[in-house]
Amino acid sequence: MSSPHPPVSVRTATPADVDAIVDTLTTAFFEDPLWGPAFPDVERRAVQAAAMWRYYAASALRYPWTLVTPDVGAVSVWIPPGGTELTAEEGDGLGEFLTRIAGPEAAGAIVAIGDQLEAAHPGVPCFYLTLLATHGDHRGRGLGMGLLAEGLARIDALGAPAYLESSNPANIRRYESVGFTPRDEIAIAGGRTVTTMWRPAR
Repeated sequence: MSSPHPPVSVRTATPADVDAIVDTLTTAFFEDPLWGPAFPDVERRAVQAAAMWRYYAASALRYPWTLVTPDVGAVSVWIPPGGTELTAEEGDGLGEFLTRIAGPEAAGAIVAIGDQLEAAHPGVPCFYLTLLATHGDHRGRGLGMGLLAEGLARIDALGAPAYLESSNPANIRRYESVGFTPRDEIAIAGGRTVTTMWRPAR
């Protein structure tokens, strides 16, 4: 099945891209229904969130599945089958790290969200889209969905399924347009809902 989204130039991210990746993630998720309120101090949100995104983005680079547009205006972070978002050491230190950057209350809430998301993961090997983001300066150009379509083409070539969590209800139809279907809903504290989505192997 051909993608309804226009093709974009895509490359595999390198450690030299981390700063730009963090910048894109920070702007993209600043007002996200889930990850915005995770950092309730709006004056410090960008700095605190950027530190968290760096923690995750740098770790994900140990796999060759962080894809970016040439100028890193859009980024997708995939974890391959059998992989993990963080190393065991990074996972053990996450709570302490978040406490340092955002305080114990925000840290506890973020760790709880992570635990809920992890508990909902499918029990079969799949590619896991942990993050898909377009920089605020580049929205409306189809970069994010074009990047997603290219990532899925690579996954389809391997005959593997894909899984994601949509933290923003506005994105569900976009994901459906590339073959994902809703799988479950996760009720997050504060009345927020995350929709998990599945795309079978092609």
